[in-house]
Amino acid sequence: MATDRLGDMRLFAEAAASGSLSAAGRKLGLSPAAASARLFKLEAALHSKLFDRTTRRLRLTEEGRIYLQHCTLALQAIADGEAALQASQSGVCGKLRLSASADFGRNLLNQWIEEFCAEHPRLQIALTLSDSLSNLLQDDLDIAIRFGAPREETLIARRLAASRRVLCASPAYLAQYGEPRTPADLTGHRFIVLVTAAGPLNTFHFSLDGQAWSHTVPLESAWETNDGALARQWALAGHGIARKTIWDAADDIRRGRLKVILPDFTPHEAGIYAVFRRSPYQPPRVRLLLDFLIARFAAASQSPPFHVPPQDE
Repeated sequence: MATDRLGDMRLFAEAAASGSLSAAGRKLGLSPAAASARLFKLEAALHSKLFDRTTRRLRLTEEGRIYLQHCTLALQAIADGEAALQASQSGVCGKLRLSASADFGRNLLNQWIEEFCAEHPRLQIALTLSDSLSNLLQDDLDIAIRFGAPREETLIARRLAASRRVLCASPAYLAQYGEPRTPADLTGHRFIVLVTAAGPLNTFHFSLDGQAWSHTVPLESAWETNDGALARQWALAGHGIARKTIWDAADDIRRGRLKVILPDFTPHEAGIYAVFRRSPYQPPRVRLLLDFLIARFAAASQSPPFHVPPQDE
């Protein structure tokens, strides 16, 4: 690949990220005129318009979005190759870009990251927390930790452990309002609902001995939040019943601060996965982190309340 084309690709990717060609040029040491000339040359070589330009901001065209995906992969491959060479000389290094749900990321995952980086002090971490699914390509991520397997064919999913979502509430709440014994008993109870970009997660599904039930929480009477960690805090405070993954609620369950409701009705789930881009080359830091997480999940899965009954595995 010609050096000037590589520079043009870097300029294009920076402009797409910042929405400003002049800002991208400054970052790469180019004047506004030079940056504009290089982008024009790149578009001419590709026979494609990459940006719709306005006085305030650049907006990617459909052709620009397609080209950006490939530029991102190419530039990341080059950066990973350089990091691999450095790693072979001075140990694993570089920046790991991760994504996880808010509650899991703030607590258990953050503890494990601290341990991992203590073993590899030349690493830096960029951790994005969101209860909505991340786009690995657009968000420039190495690994996303997801509850449930992704459907995107361009991604690889490595199963880390079994998982289940449970309804839970504080002992104080259950003492005041009573503990449901069947899904039908949920009617009239107070709930805490997690809201994602795809909408509120206010329908709960149950199964037992081949029979299925569902319960939809009326939003007008629920507490709502887009932050899973806050939903757990509200449950601890006694504001209602929350639906949490066992990995988020485990410490509170173990210490008696939360109690699992309707455990026999918990349905089967896909598990928890490490998701990453399909690529012929995986940086050493990513491979090491995957191995580390697999070992941590395996150890944690053997003890209550993480352990999932055999029929769910």
